Amino acid sequence: MATTRTPDTRPAITATLVRGLVDTQFPQLAALPLELFEPAGSDHVIYRLGGELSVRLPRHAGAIGQAEKEFEWLPRLAPQLTLAIPVPVGVGKPDFGYPWRWAVSRWLEGEVATVEALADSSAAAVELAEFLTALQRFAPEDIQAAKVRDKLTSRPLADRDRATRAAIAEVGAAFDTTAMTELWNAALSAPGWDRPPVWFHGDFHTGNLLTVDGRLSAVIDFGGLGVGDPACDLTIAFTLMSAASRAAFRAALGADDATWTRGRGWALATGLNAYTSYAAVNPQVAMQTTRQITEALIG
Repeated sequence: MATTRTPDTRPAITATLVRGLVDTQFPQLAALPLELFEPAGSDHVIYRLGGELSVRLPRHAGAIGQAEKEFEWLPRLAPQLTLAIPVPVGVGKPDFGYPWRWAVSRWLEGEVATVEALADSSAAAVELAEFLTALQRFAPEDIQAAKVRDKLTSRPLADRDRATRAAIAEVGAAFDTTAMTELWNAALSAPGWDRPPVWFHGDFHTGNLLTVDGRLSAVIDFGGLGVGDPACDLTIAFTLMSAASRAAFRAALGADDATWTRGRGWALATGLNAYTSYAAVNPQVAMQTTRQITEALIG
């Protein structure tokens, strides 16, 4: 029986396209060399532009809007935070058949954080708690207007219920179905965030942390930046940390039982989503998400 493949409607992003976009919209940067950066993740194609800049272009419609969001908010957040974050230079417009806005930013040097280097480091765990505490304290006077204008409100964990239960059923041979179901039910039934909304990163996992000489140096990729319940950012405790460093992180952050349980739910849901989407074709994702799900179940 013949199968019908869904057409790939993502735009083709080539060096020629990026060169044309940069040279016409940022002519002052036209002399700088371009070099494709790999691996760049599933949401953006990234080019190095000279030695100090990067060009980031969304691969698909689900990743659009990040350029404008980061250009608006990251310069305001940066002075408040304890680790470096990207510095936007400009936002490019659609052209040459490419349909979305794209970004030019300062390049942040560093290596992606690894479990091998930092899992057992309580000092690194406390640094991450301090970063989140500083992020959550940033509260501009126009935060309510920003929530509406920039669509910064958080997405309820319950929105993931159907997909997460389907994933639990799908991966039952690899993980403990009963334990996953119990954790998911507990996360959904935990009391919600009942304090004023705070800022969250929204995609706070190992792959979005940079290190220099083995020490945390920067947090990148603020496409999920929003305002509301910060429990989603607790995912980092289950992607990076061991049980001991996780305890230091929780104590430094002051996370209560309900928030911690919701955070475990976020870690489980996002881990399952990545596992079912990529593990079969990407051994690295399989290893990372297996650890994330397992650590979420441990708590």
